Amino acid sequence: MKDGLLTRIDLAWSRDQQEKIYVQDKLREQGAEVWRWIEEGAHLYVCGDASRMAKDVEQALIEIIAEQGQMDSEAADEYLSELRVARRYQRDVY
Repeated sequence: MKDGLLTRIDLAWSRDQQEKIYVQDKLREQGAEVWRWIEEGAHLYVCGDASRMAKDVEQALIEIIAEQGQMDSEAADEYLSELRVARRYQRDVY
């Protein structure tokens, strides 16, 4: 991100091709950068399927926070909850 503008996009296709690529996989690949964005005040928005995708993305975020923030999974879960309270982590899932 530069000057508040998105300058990068990573795509994840799980239906239109033989090899499935999921959002959570892309997040994990870029874990250090995702963590840097969070630490710099980024807002996270998750939209889509509540039954699997949203849960898997949330688990990936907890893993990234734990690894990059050097905390255990319980502290990482609490950190993500604090982002939710601050309205920096929002979900529109169905």
